[in-house]
Amino acid sequence: MSNEAVYIPVGELADGFARESYVLPAVAPHKSALLLHFPAGGKLSCRFTGDAMLEWNHQPAVPCRITAIRDGIEFIDFVDTQRRSSTLTLICDHHRGCFSLVSGQLPSEQQIRLAAFSRIEQGLPLTGVRVEIRCGRLDGPCNPDSPLHGISPDLIGMRNQYRYNPHECYEHVYLNANNYAWHCLEGVEKGLADVDRCHTIKITERLYLFIWQEKIVPTLGVVLIDMAQLRSDGKILGYQQHNLREITNFAMGAQVSVLNVTRHRE
Repeated sequence: MSNEAVYIPVGELADGFARESYVLPAVAPHKSALLLHFPAGGKLSCRFTGDAMLEWNHQPAVPCRITAIRDGIEFIDFVDTQRRSSTLTLICDHHRGCFSLVSGQLPSEQQIRLAAFSRIEQGLPLTGVRVEIRCGRLDGPCNPDSPLHGISPDLIGMRNQYRYNPHECYEHVYLNANNYAWHCLEGVEKGLADVDRCHTIKITERLYLFIWQEKIVPTLGVVLIDMAQLRSDGKILGYQQHNLREITNFAMGAQVSVLNVTRHRE
């Protein structure tokens, strides 16, 4: 009998992804300050201060990572120091003047140890990882005809392969609007596979913001997938070890291959 694959803490996953990683290099911010306007009203401000530091909504500056998978499209990611085990990821489309903001939070130990059947009984989602996605306009109020990022079905039916470095390779199957399957073909999670909650936001033509929430080992993934350049870049958030004392929020990027596309009959 072959040995069954074992789930590992996210810190060990980060170590595997870090070797000869295909992440994009960091870039300078497109603008020194941003003002985010939401459709229902309300605004948030951010200002870049010094080398890779960000003041978020007048809070003390924190380190951030900024990449640009395309010119004028920024991926800005940082740990949210105002909430426990949380991050914020801001996707800025400076061509169309709009943004998507992803707020993510890992579950507490009590939430993690709640059994799957108990979650079903209580009407809770199977994953304890929480996500909020808000879209809006940059540096100007939202009007009824203002273009905004939106939910997209474009990835549904695709089976893609993602190579994160010479040692780590996964496949994704996008099943429907809310679920995708992942399978580690090579690397520290080789043989592991699952179906998890996901969200897909279209940023612009053939460029998607893909977000997933894993339920077994609490994990949040936020990644831009560029189907024109066939590459991705983003981050993964999780607890460093199974003792749940520290979080890890690490960068990852991949070379993308489309293996096949399935279209179901309506």
